[in-house]
Amino acid sequence: MLLGGDEMGRTQGGSNNAYCQDNETSWFDWEHEDGALLAFTQRLIAFRRTHPVFRRRHFFHGASLGADGPDIAWLRPDGSEMSEQDWSSGFGKAIGVFLNGETISSPDTRGQRVVDDSFLLLFNAHHEPLDMTMPETRWGTRWLRVLDTADAFNEGEAVDAGHTTSVDARSLALLRRTG
Repeated sequence: MLLGGDEMGRTQGGSNNAYCQDNETSWFDWEHEDGALLAFTQRLIAFRRTHPVFRRRHFFHGASLGADGPDIAWLRPDGSEMSEQDWSSGFGKAIGVFLNGETISSPDTRGQRVVDDSFLLLFNAHHEPLDMTMPETRWGTRWLRVLDTADAFNEGEAVDAGHTTSVDARSLALLRRTG
């Protein structure tokens, strides 16, 4: 979710209810906008608009819905699917989320089935970079990094199933299944 001004670097000094303040806390500083952050936000919006897997009309089911694999799966940093025990004991500093583009259940406005690419989101909440293992071939044989919130130079990296990729501290990497 974006609040007006977030895309330009407006922080409101950490205040989440600055709406009642008519001072620098809530004003937009148009002269010092963060152009790189604005461009990144515009890129995210365009990416989301292009990929319906990020705009589902219905909540996830955790089931296959007639496709290979579930519509969503939660993965541990070692690439294996999370178990009930992982949820109750806490899963640590990093997590992966598989989004299956073949299971978008709502038809479009013309009644056509909506299908998209499948993606893997890798979240690292730790203060240091972490290596995360790509899941087994059941989820995909090859992945392409299409977004990295820490370093755009990492984008374009291809990673095979079972291999590791580094996710920078306090960032996320988004990979598209290519094989």
